[in-house]
Amino acid sequence: MIALLTAQGLNVELAGRAVLKDISLSLSSGHLVALVGPNGAGKTTLLRALAGLQPSDGAIHVGGEALSSLSLRERARRFAYLPQGHIVHWPLAARDIVALGRYPHGATDPARMSQKDCDAVLRAMRATDVVAFADRRVTELSGGERSRVALARVLAVEAPVILADEPTASLDPRYQLDVIKSLRAAADQGVLVIVVTHDLGLAARFADTVLVLSEGRLVAQGAPAAALSEQVMAEVFRVSVFRAEFERSAVIVPWAEI
Repeated sequence: MIALLTAQGLNVELAGRAVLKDISLSLSSGHLVALVGPNGAGKTTLLRALAGLQPSDGAIHVGGEALSSLSLRERARRFAYLPQGHIVHWPLAARDIVALGRYPHGATDPARMSQKDCDAVLRAMRATDVVAFADRRVTELSGGERSRVALARVLAVEAPVILADEPTASLDPRYQLDVIKSLRAAADQGVLVIVVTHDLGLAARFADTVLVLSEGRLVAQGAPAAALSEQVMAEVFRVSVFRAEFERSAVIVPWAEI
């Protein structure tokens, strides 16, 4: 399978400290990839570096083209980035927040979008089940509702790569499942989805591939059961885990400190 996104020898230094060290990876369309690791491992930095939001040394290619050769607008069309927090300070209607996803395509005014842009926004809102409160101010929505609006904005870009940084953090279990299922659906439709998460249970259940970062290095990658092996869990996370299978899905639950 031809890789959509590759990185070779990726290094990032911040304030004189090596944050990412010689990262190489090759990821294909139609996959959900979970990026996991302890706090401070470099997960957010790697996500930002892959999109060109964080300066780095090394080579990154997307769709066969060097990231460094792409304009900022073209990068914004290739990568849809969902940062941590789902924080929105503007009292805009939810529909207008989602419409911001069309900005890389030239739609600078939500009130004057083309039919193509309007259709993309509606598809994204339907995929995340936020049509019912399209006209409500996003600042008046619950945390779970805001998270789905934020995800709809990302889906509206219709980019081949989605980068989501802890999209399920601080959400109750129902909304965690809503968000991860929407991302899984995007992957099933051909998008490469990379999700930073601390929830190893969600990673094991929904991801095709797990990347494990530790102290800036990629120490394991592969199918969830292999990447989250007993050895990796002990050496990287310093925990033992409970393992099982339920409804044909892997169950991994951190159980005890080591």
